[in-house]
Amino acid sequence: MNLTLSRSLMALTLAASALLAGCAGPKTLYQWEDYQPQVYEYFKGEEPKEAQAEVLERDLQKIRSTGKAVPPGYHAHLGLLYLSMGKDDQMVQQFRTEKALFPESGPYMDFLLKNAKTGDAQ
Repeated sequence: MNLTLSRSLMALTLAASALLAGCAGPKTLYQWEDYQPQVYEYFKGEEPKEAQAEVLERDLQKIRSTGKAVPPGYHAHLGLLYLSMGKDDQMVQQFRTEKALFPESGPYMDFLLKNAKTGDAQ
């Protein structure tokens, strides 16, 4: 009888452990921080571009410190903010970083870089 109780207790413990492990939730591929709200703010046009870039730069440091990846479009959006502030060197750096991290964005980043030189981007 004691062996049966021991086995039942062990089975219950394993089941509870499996249930709790399932509650941890899936790990995300990217660390988003405040990226999505900043994109929303960009389109609303109410918050100064400098403040938006500051938030994204701060979050970029957080993301790097955790060793996680930035989501697609993060550097491109930061580049557009820098373009609108007249910070061309930082804009180019961000577009190139986006292109290096996400090669599928290459044609669009090249388009933005080309149009930024002629003043047609934004």
